[in-house]
Parts: sequence; C-alpha cells; structure tokens
Amino acid sequence: MIEAFSNFPQEEIMIQDTINNIRTWGEDKGITGEHGKATGESQFSKTLEEIQELSDAIKAHDLPEIKDAIGDTGVTLILLAERYGLTFEDCLEWAYGVIAQRTGKMVDGVFVKDK
Repeated sequence: MIEAFSNFPQEEIMIQDTINNIRTWGEDKGITGEHGKATGESQFSKTLEEIQELSDAIKAHDLPEIKDAIGDTGVTLILLAERYGLTFEDCLEWAYGVIAQRTGKMVDGVFVKDK
C-alpha cells in the first residue's frame, strides 16, 4: 500500500472498489480477461487518445473535462496493466518506490530530476 494512503482506510477501500469495478467492466466489455481482445498496442493507443483529450481540456481550462480525461486515462492504464499481468496498484507502488528516492529541483514549473 502506498504510505500516503495509509491514513485514509475508508477512501482506500472506495478506491480499491472502483479499481476492481473497472477491471470487471474491462472483462465484461471484452477488453481484458480470458476472452479480452485488446492488445497492448491497442490499449496504449487508447491511453494516448485520452491523454490528448486531457491536453485539450487543460488548454481550454475546462475543469470538468480535465477531471473526466484524468479518470479515463486512469481506466486505460488500469486495463493496460491487466493486459500484461500486472496490477495498477503494483505499478504505482513500484513508481513511488523509485520517485521517493529521487532528488531534483523545480525549473520553470517542471520538476527536473538530478542525474
């Protein structure tokens, strides 16, 4: 479990339920699971489509669309992880384990990691 969420057990349960609902939805729609038809490439393409929608929403300063696009991107990433036999939670924990040790600084509004 990511330490940042350890103080919020109720929220963690709700998030975990949502992630599990997304997995079930992906299986029901034939995206993932034993009969899933999505390939890694097709699911990644869907992720890029959602990222473009997020970019458009950010440029338009459209908060409801930003929220929607972030959520949709998360859905595609959850299902992409499933496609490769991974879990989104494990991927997040792995990434946090790496970035928790990272050093760097903010440059023009962007975090630049030390080499």
